[in-house]
Amino acid sequence: MRLANVNNRAVLVAAVDNRGLDVANASGGKFGPGLMSVYENWDSFLEWAGTANLDNPDTHFQRSELGSPSPTPRQIVAVGLNYSEHAAESGFKVPDSLPPIFTKFVSSLTGPDATVALPKGGNVDWEVELVVVIGRAAKDVREEDAWTFVAGLSVGQDISERRSQLHGQLPQFSLGKSFPNFSPVGPWLVTPDELDDENDLELGCEIDGEVVQLGRTRDLVFSVTALIAKLTKTITLFPGDLIFTGTPAGVGLGRDPQRFLQPGESLRSWVKGIGELHQTFAAD
Repeated sequence: MRLANVNNRAVLVAAVDNRGLDVANASGGKFGPGLMSVYENWDSFLEWAGTANLDNPDTHFQRSELGSPSPTPRQIVAVGLNYSEHAAESGFKVPDSLPPIFTKFVSSLTGPDATVALPKGGNVDWEVELVVVIGRAAKDVREEDAWTFVAGLSVGQDISERRSQLHGQLPQFSLGKSFPNFSPVGPWLVTPDELDDENDLELGCEIDGEVVQLGRTRDLVFSVTALIAKLTKTITLFPGDLIFTGTPAGVGLGRDPQRFLQPGESLRSWVKGIGELHQTFAAD
């Protein structure tokens, strides 16, 4: 199942390009129209969605109408240094316990296609990531049960302004990664059963056609299930919450010479089997 946010309405995406089934209309108002009410009733929604007829989609949409598949999560949890080669290029050892955890503030969240203003005097970097959308409240989850708490997966970019992130006596990870439109997620949610192997997905990104990151989620230091198990020993994850699971090697900060995004450049990010993000960058 693919679940999209089309103009703040939940839409089941059909096999036909840019068509889908409006959830609120098709369910007689039982679910939707917003995405968050769907996640709050995820088990019942899944049961209903299994019977929905996508052969006659009632909605035609453009990519410009797509928002984040979870537009107002209570929490956005982000994970640092969760690929060994990225840890090395960042000058850190591979974590042997839970990696660094921070948040990206909800005000930075956007859909799959957006223009991003580059903060004046900043060094803006790219970080493609697999994003997990939580479907059931999760606390003290066992690793072997963790996938049952996942509504689905999406593509994310942890866009990062490195000067404000790293300037000063102490780093400001959350602030440096939370400028407007710095957290694109999309193009929709894909349930794990749609994927050949939800534990081994290719992800990457390119700038103006040049591939700058390419990796596989099988190389996560802490897998999706391990992250959920370890996080929920401390916090409760709520329906609709997002987890940015970490980025592979190839970020601009780790290059020699370092490279950062410039006005007029375009960034395409993908997770195979899920979809793509498209960002363009402009001077502030």
